[in-house]
Amino acid sequence: MLDWSARCIARTASAALLIGALSAWAQTPPANRPWMNQSLTPDQRADLVIQQMTLDEKMSFVHGTGWNGLQANAEIPKGSLGGAGYVQGVPRLGIPGINMADSAVGVRLAAQGSHYATLLPSVLGAACSWDKDALFLFGSVIGRELRETGYNMSIGGGVDLARDPRNGRNFEYGGEDPLLAGTMVGELARGVQSNQVMGDIKHYAFNDQETGRTIVNEIVGERAARESDLFAFQIAIGLAHPAGVMCSYNKVTVRGVPNSNADWACENDYLLNDVLKKDFGFQGFVLSDWGGTHSTVKAAMAGLDQEQPGDKYLGAPLKEAVQNGQVPMSRLDDMVHRVLRGMFANGVIDNPPQAEVVDPFRGRDDAEHIADESIVLLKDQDHILPLSAGEVKSIAIIGSHADVGVLSGGGSAQVDAPGGNAINPKPGTSPWGQPIYFPSSPLKEIRRRAPSAQVEFNDGTDTAAAARLARISQVAIVFVNQPMREGRDAATIALPDNQDALVDAVVAANPRTIVVLETGGPVSMPWVDRVQGIVEAWYPGIGGAQSLAAILFGDVNPSARLAITFPKSDDQLPRPQVPGMDLEQKAVAGMPEGHHHRQELPPFNADLTEGVRVGYKWFESEHKTPLFPFGFGLSYTTYEFSSMSVDQGQRSVSFTVRNTGERAGTEVAQVYAILPPSTDESTFKRLVAWARVTLGPGESKRVNLKLDSLDLSIFDEATKGWRLAPGDYEIVAGSSSADTPLNATLRVGE
Repeated sequence: MLDWSARCIARTASAALLIGALSAWAQTPPANRPWMNQSLTPDQRADLVIQQMTLDEKMSFVHGTGWNGLQANAEIPKGSLGGAGYVQGVPRLGIPGINMADSAVGVRLAAQGSHYATLLPSVLGAACSWDKDALFLFGSVIGRELRETGYNMSIGGGVDLARDPRNGRNFEYGGEDPLLAGTMVGELARGVQSNQVMGDIKHYAFNDQETGRTIVNEIVGERAARESDLFAFQIAIGLAHPAGVMCSYNKVTVRGVPNSNADWACENDYLLNDVLKKDFGFQGFVLSDWGGTHSTVKAAMAGLDQEQPGDKYLGAPLKEAVQNGQVPMSRLDDMVHRVLRGMFANGVIDNPPQAEVVDPFRGRDDAEHIADESIVLLKDQDHILPLSAGEVKSIAIIGSHADVGVLSGGGSAQVDAPGGNAINPKPGTSPWGQPIYFPSSPLKEIRRRAPSAQVEFNDGTDTAAAARLARISQVAIVFVNQPMREGRDAATIALPDNQDALVDAVVAANPRTIVVLETGGPVSMPWVDRVQGIVEAWYPGIGGAQSLAAILFGDVNPSARLAITFPKSDDQLPRPQVPGMDLEQKAVAGMPEGHHHRQELPPFNADLTEGVRVGYKWFESEHKTPLFPFGFGLSYTTYEFSSMSVDQGQRSVSFTVRNTGERAGTEVAQVYAILPPSTDESTFKRLVAWARVTLGPGESKRVNLKLDSLDLSIFDEATKGWRLAPGDYEIVAGSSSADTPLNATLRVGE
């Protein structure tokens, strides 16, 4: 338990000294508001405010004001924009309220304020770029448009690892590897906060399935927890220093840890106090997921700082607990301090957002750039791609509403489509649970790039008609989809709605078939050996059709590499069925907006038996061959790796990458480590470094990468710390986790 009293005494003394010195400062704030002096640190300014706050004013900062516009007939308080949440400010002290917006892939509910918001590609897709700058841009677009629509806090930033490819929210997250996911989402959150908007990292922690998310107890060992999901959070938080971390709905049991025994994540002392605030040094505030608070005293003392969306537990009950001494005033002050600190640190008090018109063209261009680096080329047999606009005479476009738009992810990540759902245009906010297509037409863009070709569309509902069109066309492009959203997992990785049969019919009619996947995560492909081309477009965003067409016709050379393994079937997974899926049919997570927290069903356990072996580590250690491995992706050119060396003293690795093809391209050079046998982690490799390497035809570059000791370390449960084990580390490098032709040895002494 953190020593709230000692912290409060130190802060009070510091604030008193600051007040006495105010008259000597060159930049003198208003005499009655010394906290407005921008030369002070965010901590100093927060403490000065707290000294002037009444108990009721403090209480207003530790909970939301209700459901705002998210539920029918919900009251929208003055100052609220009707977004995901609102925290009342203190006008007499010059402290504004906090307007929060769902914004995983763009600002949600913009249409209710007659605004436009850019739909970006899925976060999983963007993570496949392995490009830190692209993810920073991703966050910058969100932060920019939040400011332009008046919001001062994002509640996006999902970094839960993809332990199960059927998770309905994988499209919001950064994939299966903690180093890649933590880095990509950390850069995203940095981009958000670069616009003087508070950022968020979520859902802390082990919210790795949506099935029964409000009742499931996730069970994992401490070492596995620290080296997997928690390591991703550690990296992201260390990069972004977000204002907020959102705790998740589920319960968590960390084996062997007494203060983490089937406790809700939002009142889990081990997760919030021991790990997040102590070990990670997180200085911001912990806010609950919407309805994820379950107690008053326990939650407050375990590290929860703010209840959302209302005040059931951290409203009047907390005030009473403070007054009767169950919760020390010092703890309440710490809760408020953390919120105010985030506001000062991110400029939302000094430079509050001023609503203005969003520039849709700038957002679309940024989204298209990110999509260019997100779309993965998975198969290119006989070089069917790129298509030649001068040689192709006829193209069949089939399925997935490719005549009008591209699919987007649902739930609280759902951005409102301009003009409404492209397949049934009705202006306004997007209905919960319905697949929403954005007006970015692949058919239109393919026609634009092949003006001399006959390009026809078939909706795919009649497989015989689709096959007839494919048969008379030179090339057939089949669009298939997998709608995914918050609150619901897929029962299987197989494509829904009999789409495999559609692909079978088309490829039987025309072997020159290309499949374009619009999915929230991996899917099985029983037709993989019979089609000539496969392109994973994910949910590609408002510029998705333009980007996809540019890749299909070679204007963009694909450079994306998978951030998640594609299994062949559900049987290859650690859990062939999503835990609780049999119970799910009875009601837990299929909701309209106001029903996040229904708990009619009995709690159940999800034992994360794979432990640290998430994704590619599981496949390698279990000697399973996936459909497509982590890190995999093709290009329209070829690359060669050579001449690897390891600098033992600097703990760095060097090697040469050469473009052996005839066109420019970008390779993602990936470095993995196989740990010594003494670590009990020598049966699989782990990602430790990577670099995007852009090369002209025939060009070579020497790549030098530092190996961070933490990325090579294991978590020691006995000492509760990280340890770099002595021994020989096999360092390998190549183009994917399954293709590492280079190897060398890094020797670590006692």
